[in-house]
Parts: sequence; C-alpha cells; structure tokens
Amino acid sequence: MLGNPGDGVCLIVNHAAADWFHGGVHLRRAMHVGEAPRTVRPNVNAVRSLSDSAKAGWCTFWTLTDVMTETDLYLPLKAFMEDAGYCVKGEVKGCDLVGVKAGDEPVLIICEMKLSFNLELVMQGVDRATACDEVWLAARSSKTGKGRERDARFRNLCRRLGFGLMTVSASGVVEVIVAPFAALPRRDPKRRSRLLDEHRRRVGDPQKGGGRGKPIMTAYRQDCLLCATSLLAGPQSPKQLKVLVERAPAILQRNVYGWFVRESRGIYALTDLGRAAVEPPA
Repeated sequence: MLGNPGDGVCLIVNHAAADWFHGGVHLRRAMHVGEAPRTVRPNVNAVRSLSDSAKAGWCTFWTLTDVMTETDLYLPLKAFMEDAGYCVKGEVKGCDLVGVKAGDEPVLIICEMKLSFNLELVMQGVDRATACDEVWLAARSSKTGKGRERDARFRNLCRRLGFGLMTVSASGVVEVIVAPFAALPRRDPKRRSRLLDEHRRRVGDPQKGGGRGKPIMTAYRQDCLLCATSLLAGPQSPKQLKVLVERAPAILQRNVYGWFVRESRGIYALTDLGRAAVEPPA
C-alpha cells in the first residue's frame, strides 16, 4: 500500500488479485501488469512518488474517509467491478450493488455489503443467489488482520455456497479473499428479470449501495420526475407524455406519489405536492 492513510488516499487493487479468478468466473480484471495506472481522485504527491515498478504492480486509486459506513464500501467496489467490464448500479430491488455485463445472455452479479462479516450477510447472499449468476459478499477488513475473513471455516463456508468474498480496508484497499466457486443455479427467472429490468431502466447510478432508511431513486421515480417536469409547462394528455416516458399513462393513472391530478377527461396537471417535488426550493 502506498500513501498515508491519514491523507485518505492509497492504492486499491493489486494486479495479483486477478490471479484469484479462474476459468468460468465472470468477474475478471481486464488490466495487465505493466500498464499505466488509472487514477480516481488521486493524491498528486503520492502519484509523483510512485516508481515505475510500483506503477506496474498497482492499477487503481480511491479516496475514503477515516470513519467508514456501508456506503463508503460502495465506490471502491463499483470501480473494481467496472474495470472488469460491468455496468454497476446501487440499491437495485433491495440489492446493495448490481453489476450487469452486456451480451446475448447478460451476466448478472450481486454484491451485498456490511461493515463486518456476519450471519445476516451470508443469509442475504443465500437469498440473492436465486436471481443472479454470481454472489459476492463484501465487508470492511479487520483492523487487526484477524477478522472473520481470515477464518478458514468462514472462507470454506463461502466456497461451499459458491460465494465470492472481498474486503475493503479503511484506506480503500479492495482485496479478493475467495472467488466464486462456480456459476450459481437460477431458480427464480422472474426475480432475475425484474432485477435486469430495473437496472436497464434506471438512468445513471443515483443511489449509493448500502444506504438504509433513505428514499431510493428507482427507475419508476425517475420516470415520475420526468412526467412532473414536463407538466410544469402546463396540463398535458397521457399520449403527449408517452413520447417522453413510455409508461406515462400507467404512472398518471396510479399516481403513487400524489403528484398528478386529472383536470378533465384525458388531461392531467400537477398537484402542489408534485410541483414541490420538481421545482427548486425558494
């Protein structure tokens, strides 16, 4: 590890981590030893101090604060999986992190995060296993180096379940402890389809994974905001809004958030609540 943890900057992923992944495992590093590092919010002095040999062995920078929450684990893990070719989004259908690799048959991975490895995290992984191709469990690495991720019994449990295991240190280092053993069987194609659909519809990645108790910016809410923003110009029909949002008629009819009101037959406008949702505060 290079850089001072007090600066909140260090190197994340050693290329040796790629050696953990074997044939049949989807999540692989796309980089090669010797290529120039890709920097994300780097500490300039730390970058200048790197020798050529150090650059050859490491590939990614990330910045984290000293006090970690579950959401702090998200960005390093997102960068790691994006480097492997996945489109990553957080908090999709209750999953902390969902990655999709496009293809004739999309590859879907789910990563669940906790500040420490515990039974609840394993149970979440078991629940997600029916809807994806790979399950990853991630947690903050132990400060003493003697945490559960170093317990052979826990690692063997993950191997038996087919789960991958990763840690994120307080300074942002991502380490692969166990790679997924084999592709998991799909037992719930409808759930998998709903995950892929939400991932596809959601614009960008507006939600950090690992958050609790906060409203989630789902694809449905994004579509509602688009309809409401369009209605700021005046009342419109579902047919007019459908040009902007495919499911606009259903959104107006259901009116989940109470933002819309029917002024006359086939004409909708905004309620005060809907106007407040899209207009900037005074």
